[in-house]
Amino acid sequence: MMKLLFYAAKDYDKQYFNSVLEKFPEIEIEFLDHELEPRSAVLAKGFDAICAFVSADVGAETLEILNQCGVKTVLMRCAGFNNVETGKAKELGITVKRVPGYSPESVAEHAMALALAANRRLYKAYNKVRENDYTLRGLRGMNFYGKVAGIVGTGKIGAAMCRICRGFGMKVIAYDVYENPDLKEFVEYVSLDELLAQSDLISLHCPLMDSTYHMINIETIKKMKDNVILVNTSRGALVNTQELIEGIRMNKFLGVGLDVYEEETGNVYEDHSDDIMEHSVTARLLAFPNVIITSHQGFYTMEALTAIAETTLQNLMDAKNGIHNENDIA
Repeated sequence: MMKLLFYAAKDYDKQYFNSVLEKFPEIEIEFLDHELEPRSAVLAKGFDAICAFVSADVGAETLEILNQCGVKTVLMRCAGFNNVETGKAKELGITVKRVPGYSPESVAEHAMALALAANRRLYKAYNKVRENDYTLRGLRGMNFYGKVAGIVGTGKIGAAMCRICRGFGMKVIAYDVYENPDLKEFVEYVSLDELLAQSDLISLHCPLMDSTYHMINIETIKKMKDNVILVNTSRGALVNTQELIEGIRMNKFLGVGLDVYEEETGNVYEDHSDDIMEHSVTARLLAFPNVIITSHQGFYTMEALTAIAETTLQNLMDAKNGIHNENDIA
């Protein structure tokens, strides 16, 4: 029996992992509320593997402790792994696997939902009508039909976003180091500067690396069209938040939709409704009428949660059997 310790388990994690567990009779799961960090890593003693999310601390210290506890496999139940010290994992002989393509459409559809909500001020319209205010002031948007969508990153999620934008009747351009041949029929690949200058909607779907860290900054913002819509459902640190605020104050954006942001750790999936967020840049963003922020929920669909659970547990079986594939990151 493979013993798996599951960190930062939410109710939906327990529901969907338990629902597919019967397909994996060799795996036994224990769920913890605690987030994975050095102090909680010691709880993994006696377990073969642990499961963590993108918000976990899977740095060198944590991995050292997990190794001392006898953990041989780290399962990331997400696509991103910038929080994992992969070099240290390899040094310790710890296998790390992720879920790179759980449901590309779930995130892409949420990206378009953010774009539409930011464009047509749906959050503001909803609250106005609840207060019996049926005026249209502050609700004007633009047609997406006939406009230019710029997709940064055309992996599985970015490709899904390209297809959605095409369905809206938009011209789709894209920037990626690796061009996706499946999209060449209707997507034109351009340089990043060209994409910034031409796009009415810019949607980010690339991984966080040294080369993409703060790729959206005041200099790249100045290269964008006026009244552009910016959406980020990928990684928060792709965007320099302080300089995004500067760009918003310059009236550069018609709308901004964020499902991820630099200040996520300690905020996302937590209830701070009674707290005064005195130094929060997220709170500053929310003060702007053309910004909508959601709580890293792009993955949160029934289909995606099922796929995440199945792939994560299959990853554990593959690790046990020495099977290597595209899900390996260490």
